[in-house]
Amino acid sequence: MVLKGCRCKYVLSISLLLAGSLILQSCSHSNNTNKQSAKLTSYVNPFIGTGGHGHVYPGATIPFGMVQLSPDNGNSGWDYCSGYNYASNKITGFSMTHLSGTGIGDLCDISFMPTTMTIDKWRGKEIKKWDVSSGFSHKNEHAVPGYYSVILNNKIKVELSATKRAGFYRYTFPEKGNAAVSLNLGFAINWDHPTDTYIKVVNDHTVEGYRKSSGWAKDQRVYFVARFSQPFAHFATMKTNHLVEGQKEVRGDSVKALFSFKPENSTVLEKVGISAVNIKGAEENLNTDISNWDFEGVRKKASKLWENQLRKIHVSSTDTSSIVKFYTALYHSMLAPTIFSDVDRKYQGSDGKIHSNNNFINYTTFSLWDTYRAEDPLFTIIEPERINDMVRSFLAFYRQHGLLPIWPLVGNETNTMIGYHAIPVIADAYLKGFRNYDVEEAYKAMKKSAEEENKEVQEFNKIGYVPSDKFSESVSKSLEYAYDDWCIAQMAKALEKKKDYQMYMQRANFYKNLFDPATKFMRPKLASGKWETPFDPLASPTDFKKRDYTEANAWQYNWYVPQDVSNLIQMMGGDQAFINRLDKFFTMKSQSHGDIADMSGMIGQYVQGNEPDMQTPYMYNYAGAPWKTQAIVRKITTNLYKNANNGLPGNEDCGQMSAWYVFSAIGFYPVNPASGKFIIGSPLFDKLSIKVSGGQYFTLIARNNSLQNKYIQSATLNGDPYDKNYINYADIMMGGTLILNMGDKPNKKWGSVRKSRP
Repeated sequence: MVLKGCRCKYVLSISLLLAGSLILQSCSHSNNTNKQSAKLTSYVNPFIGTGGHGHVYPGATIPFGMVQLSPDNGNSGWDYCSGYNYASNKITGFSMTHLSGTGIGDLCDISFMPTTMTIDKWRGKEIKKWDVSSGFSHKNEHAVPGYYSVILNNKIKVELSATKRAGFYRYTFPEKGNAAVSLNLGFAINWDHPTDTYIKVVNDHTVEGYRKSSGWAKDQRVYFVARFSQPFAHFATMKTNHLVEGQKEVRGDSVKALFSFKPENSTVLEKVGISAVNIKGAEENLNTDISNWDFEGVRKKASKLWENQLRKIHVSSTDTSSIVKFYTALYHSMLAPTIFSDVDRKYQGSDGKIHSNNNFINYTTFSLWDTYRAEDPLFTIIEPERINDMVRSFLAFYRQHGLLPIWPLVGNETNTMIGYHAIPVIADAYLKGFRNYDVEEAYKAMKKSAEEENKEVQEFNKIGYVPSDKFSESVSKSLEYAYDDWCIAQMAKALEKKKDYQMYMQRANFYKNLFDPATKFMRPKLASGKWETPFDPLASPTDFKKRDYTEANAWQYNWYVPQDVSNLIQMMGGDQAFINRLDKFFTMKSQSHGDIADMSGMIGQYVQGNEPDMQTPYMYNYAGAPWKTQAIVRKITTNLYKNANNGLPGNEDCGQMSAWYVFSAIGFYPVNPASGKFIIGSPLFDKLSIKVSGGQYFTLIARNNSLQNKYIQSATLNGDPYDKNYINYADIMMGGTLILNMGDKPNKKWGSVRKSRP
């Protein structure tokens, strides 16, 4: 989404031990090859997606953690949205906060950098450019969940680990050399710029302050407290262009500091707590999370947290590459949203005020236009304990802002992308039984967001579509508003609000107003009711104002009616006509009349590297041709995702790109995210088990599975014959066993009759 491989190779040896465990031998960015225990964290390669257009950071964090310690290259540009890209061989600092896979850059706050430069070298000199950067080689770089390390070209080794709200640095300097650590509050990437920064040297071990900035998030505040394990012998602060020794407090738009240690202190530890509330909050977060100087203890705890998270799904396969890709994707799906409340539950609200609440953990960084499609439904299976707090975070945002969030980031509404997609997340949660929040308030908030004083929404509600001569991206907005309104209708039905149900179901059908029977496309329409001409289904203008589709063309948005696929099939001429059109979609030339970076990872006109048509490979099931879904899904999972730094087909988008892979590798996908139905595809693994509620496990076994045997021949669920080409959420969460018998030729009878379809 835009507003708009790692070169290591894994050598896996699988042994059938008594516990059925796996032994991994890894050469992941390390000079030594060590046999590791059967930990699932060993299968995670954090460098997947750090190259190309993945926009992923490789640094240390814990699941959904507030802190993301990671290196920054200091480069600007779209491919450095996370601060890091594998193409660079320079590091300018290691900052505390990062975004995973977004199409816009921000954060990278509170940047520390070890250096061998001294205050003496800079004393009295005008400093036009603050440069403590160092080159590095990827062969000296290593990352696993919860830990990152690199040996810089200046021989300094940097190690990073993290807790929920604090970060831990370990610097190992060359013996008998100079040792210093730089603090740069002026460091900024791309769209973000500091507006007010402050450093206070408390004593010879401690420094505190804040960084306020404006960028994608217009009002961002990060307070910090940093402590060193060794006293610094000298320090100097910098406000303009000179280092000033002895000045303990400095404030400006981009202040900096340098802390010099005695040469014999070759190892210096630093722990840092952050907060969006105040310095006291940062200190309490630090004291709570890291009470001693046990770096290895923190690293092991972070690893254990990740291990427990990854063990929510256990897979077995002879295809070791898929195992690495799967657990890396599962890891990436748990990097966002991020915790935003302090240990005392205080947080910065969307109204700019500080709020106290002891009833829930506040979350931020919701890339909703992306994640409502797969990542959020995935959370209802593997993260049930977080769902209510996520909905409560939406409702707190609504109370403070007046509307449900569109793309919330560190207490700010960025208004990025289209639709009001907190609605399907709330509806999905409610319909699946997550109701530990004010349900009536949630419903009221959903309606308010759908009736907002937004001219586009007003036009949609008034005439049944967004007119293309008044607004850009009109077709995409119309289709996505219609889906969100369908979600409100389902909530209204469950709450027995009949009039609302009828009204929102009527609006859910507004997609029909843009379907042109002559061309069989969803077309832009003028306010007069006439079709916009000329019409080019391959058009994807780079000029935002001239776009009728969001980061896509007519071919890719033509399938976006997840709430009513059966009727879409009929409008296109019935099952066979629909199948034929899908066939053409996946086989025609991969071209567009325009240039949008997000249109990547293409198979025909299908775009895996962006979200608008991610559900389309599974839509054959609705027309009675599930074997075609099985073939195309297997093609995508095996060809477009790689164990390499450029191994993602597009932006990670806070976990959505990986959540698609997780679901598809498991063997099913939520075409309609709020329906509770998961459409069956072609599983990658011989066997997998998902830990569900009550200590139960849902197990999927693919017998005779292989690269060639991608087609389902028959199936059983808990021992009974199973002919449905989908499975319900309730069936998954009850536990049980789904067995799919695989073969190398399609069985065109399985799951094809009408009663077997979603």
